[in-house]
Amino acid sequence: MRGLQNTLKGLLLGLILVFTACSSGEKADSIFFNGSIYTVDENTPQVEAVAVKDGRIMAVGNQTDIMKFQGNDTEMIDLNGQTMTPGFIESHAHMMGVGYNKLELDLMYVKTYDELVEKVAEAVENAAPGEWITGRGWHQDKWIEKPDNMVKGFQTHDQLSAVSPDNPVWLRHASGHAAFANAKAMELAGVNNLSIESLQGEVEGGEIIKDELGNPTGVFTERASSIVGRLVPQETEERAEQALQMAIDECLRLGITSFHDAGSGQDYIDRLLRFKEQGKLKIRTYTMLTGRQPSLLEEWYEKGPMIDPDHFVTVRSIKLNCDGALGPRGAWLLEEYTDRPGHFGHETLPMETVTEVSEKALASGFQVCSHAIGDRANREILDRYEAAFDKYPDVDRKAQRFRIEHAQHLSEEDIARFGEMNIVAAMQAIHMSSDRPWAIDRLGEERIVEGAYVWQKLMDSGAVVCNGTDAPVEPLDPLPSFYASVSRKTLEGFPEGGFEADQAMTRAQALKSYTLDGAYAEFEEDFKGSIEVGKAADFTVFDKNIMTVPEQEILQAKATMTIVNGEVVYKMD
Repeated sequence: MRGLQNTLKGLLLGLILVFTACSSGEKADSIFFNGSIYTVDENTPQVEAVAVKDGRIMAVGNQTDIMKFQGNDTEMIDLNGQTMTPGFIESHAHMMGVGYNKLELDLMYVKTYDELVEKVAEAVENAAPGEWITGRGWHQDKWIEKPDNMVKGFQTHDQLSAVSPDNPVWLRHASGHAAFANAKAMELAGVNNLSIESLQGEVEGGEIIKDELGNPTGVFTERASSIVGRLVPQETEERAEQALQMAIDECLRLGITSFHDAGSGQDYIDRLLRFKEQGKLKIRTYTMLTGRQPSLLEEWYEKGPMIDPDHFVTVRSIKLNCDGALGPRGAWLLEEYTDRPGHFGHETLPMETVTEVSEKALASGFQVCSHAIGDRANREILDRYEAAFDKYPDVDRKAQRFRIEHAQHLSEEDIARFGEMNIVAAMQAIHMSSDRPWAIDRLGEERIVEGAYVWQKLMDSGAVVCNGTDAPVEPLDPLPSFYASVSRKTLEGFPEGGFEADQAMTRAQALKSYTLDGAYAEFEEDFKGSIEVGKAADFTVFDKNIMTVPEQEILQAKATMTIVNGEVVYKMD
């Protein structure tokens, strides 16, 4: 009954808005019609046409009524039976990483160690002696066959070094939480069998993986990566701008209209502002300040958030990296890894830092977004958030919308806390698709079933779950993540019925997680995220109806048009 009342209320409201606009005699700048239009507005979930004026949605409704807004100068955009949704929002990725991935070796799709070595060998042929060769994207657990020589679950550098004797090689893991070096790079860094196996300090920072004789294998996890990584030549601003432009173009090609950057510094923010001023920033951005630069945070605490009235460059959140990733066994767990007894992963910054940043953020108006993959990391962060909220009892904790990025593996008793404190779970469904086949080896069946990728349990707690890809950890294309949200399968369609299928999203939930919930996670739900009168005219058009086609066909769909602020910024040839 309530659903019927909402529908009738929505129809009545739509008629009133159409009548009001028609009475004013205003004509639309553009009208989108003749397609399946999904609004993510629960009152009117589907409409036939949309009128746009001055970058905002002027009217929505049936085609006959909307055509009344057509004037002599109105651009008529025939969808030709395609599907239009609110613009897709990438809620957690790395803009510069997406761009740089196109400027160096992309190892995301290599299927074996031999293939990785071949790619490096090709790069060596085109490089001068001594020139660094860099890349990213390899993941040993995704290879279809493993090399004969493995140490602690990783390959060794011997084959890599054999094809690159005169060039230092530095290849970052897909997760960003490990890296692989050849002998030349380790020689330059002074890494040998006398090097310490672990970094000692306030936290367990990382590990140089060694074989049984104490020889470094070339794999460095977590903060140990900096031992070699600090030697890699710094990027130039010219190359950085090239990477940013390539990343923006890639977003628009894939139907992404807004992008949450998960941790950047002042250089990136300044670059965005220059692009905006030059008219080159065709995508809306929401930047999390990197927590790896304490002095940067202090500067921003002093001046407060930067909320762009044009909604293109907003800075009002802080990113903290609190544990590692599951692939390199860096995710911080309450109980030991099933496939590495005695190992619990890594706390990658002191938890006192989470407390300190959370308190300062509450006092200065910033949102905190903490990376947490393992169940212990999630619990520790929830505890720190709660303590900070308690210290500021006059602050509405629900209005702060603190986030946990990834929230992949949770203790069952912590799930309800997300809803109770209004902690946004910024999750990437594609990680379930990519990781679940081997994650069970890390965690065991009980932990997987109770607390891994538990989207429905989190939503049932009252928490908002927003979606994304963590690109370049995964490909930026949102449709594989949308598919994983509703199927709980690998991209190959395995297993039949999906992994832990009771946690799958409905298609309506999946669409909302990529639109309105993404907008909520950046305090923008009143401006964008659904196709409603007065909101931004940000739309994505697909060649297939992703809301009705068979699941596997979702992966064949393509974005054919991307609209930001009423402007068609991408159109498939």
